[in-house]
Amino acid sequence: MALPLSPQVFAITSALIEERTGIRHEAGDRDILAEKLSQRAVERGFDSLLDYYYCLRYDAGAEAELKGLVETLVVQETYFFREREPLEALVDVVLPERLAHAERAGRKARVWSAACATGEEPLTLAMMLDARGLLDRVEIVASDLSARGLERAREGAFGGRSLRAFPEAMRAAYTSPLPGGRVAVRPDLVCRVQWENVNLVDRSAVAKVGSVDAVVLRNVLIYFGDEACRQVGASLAEALRPGGVLLIGASESLLRFGIFDCEERGGAFFYRRPAS
Repeated sequence: MALPLSPQVFAITSALIEERTGIRHEAGDRDILAEKLSQRAVERGFDSLLDYYYCLRYDAGAEAELKGLVETLVVQETYFFREREPLEALVDVVLPERLAHAERAGRKARVWSAACATGEEPLTLAMMLDARGLLDRVEIVASDLSARGLERAREGAFGGRSLRAFPEAMRAAYTSPLPGGRVAVRPDLVCRVQWENVNLVDRSAVAKVGSVDAVVLRNVLIYFGDEACRQVGASLAEALRPGGVLLIGASESLLRFGIFDCEERGGAFFYRRPAS
């Protein structure tokens, strides 16, 4: 049962969550947020969501507690080969150009799957690059706000909804069966991904990822307010090398912020950091 969440406590708590994580809760989300907050607050011994807010805002262990709350708040909906066509455009059309730039500079290209949840997207990219003989020329970084999600990604075992779009023709090459209809992704592919715990609204954390040639951040900005979108877009533009590209979800847009140029390549829309 959810603890009471008054409009006033909802306002200050949702503002704090948005400030620290970028995740925005509208007034209509109050009951859902009350349920999620209550789950964590009761576990921590609180019987008032106002007291729990004070813990998140002022206690010495507030940062650690917020990280724990994140595990309750984040949406971990993802699966292998999700919205495959834009990824194919990235791998087949955009990345070969970035590879040429990278190799002229004596380095590999770097692709960052940001907010990767439990890791299906970066592992899909690894499989697609391997199938095209490009994996040895590309470094893959994957990050998420959820430490628990990254732990599952590193384990490399998946089942159920994660596999619903996985091409049958590729399963034998990249997975091995586990009990209960689950599969294990080839360990060498899991190890090819650099897994990082990154809060996208923390500019210093984004900067630590280093320079990249492409960022994939799909179906995440829909949970952010305008200010967080602008802030994250600016941070990602700084992370991208000149001419690098950002791929976001089909229902998302960053055009209103004037940070990137937008172009269509291979049937998908990419946001490109200007070359100069």
